[in-house]
Amino acid sequence: MTDDAHPTAPALLASGLVLGLVLFVIAAVWSSFTIIQPGNVGVVFNRWSGALKTVGQGVAWRVPWITQVQSYPIALRTYTMVERSGEGSAGGDDSIDLPTKEGQHIRQDISVTYNTSHERAADVFRSFRGADIADIERTFIRRTIITVSQNAAGQMSLTDLISNQRGMLQTHIQDDLLVEMNKMGFVVDKVNLGASHLPDIIEKQLQQRPRAMRSRRW
Repeated sequence: MTDDAHPTAPALLASGLVLGLVLFVIAAVWSSFTIIQPGNVGVVFNRWSGALKTVGQGVAWRVPWITQVQSYPIALRTYTMVERSGEGSAGGDDSIDLPTKEGQHIRQDISVTYNTSHERAADVFRSFRGADIADIERTFIRRTIITVSQNAAGQMSLTDLISNQRGMLQTHIQDDLLVEMNKMGFVVDKVNLGASHLPDIIEKQLQQRPRAMRSRRW
């Protein structure tokens, strides 16, 4: 066998360059578009100019390494915080600790339904520097729900929180949450208060009240 049967160093180098160029082109084409799923709106951000453009569902084209595309929900999305493991947006007991004006505490299940709009999606992008919606939920939305709920509950008595006055608490939370989330580009559709979970000692005291009232009548 002659030396001609073996690839020369220049030939190997040329082959490597061709392969590298092909891989570069594939990567560039692959990163030149993003699919905006139904129920979402896309925000295209130009890193050089700082310009923002909003696009609908479908293919969103971008210039690799120059523009960034992020999608946000225009369909309603619900963030849930509940006691029962596996049913909320986070694992384990994720119900909110609510204080009362007497200094007592209960745990409360809550869900918040929200979205953004085609017009406000760029505000969301700008407010959170292009963060993904899942990251925004884990940070801003979660913290805001907790803070607003605790502030509202702290103005009410324990009796009000577990009676028919719960409707006032739900309305108070929804109104305040709408204001806070709207500042960042989100719209709150509905707040729903689920089950309330009382400490054992308070639960026993409430169970003993009817007996005490019956005893006094006799």
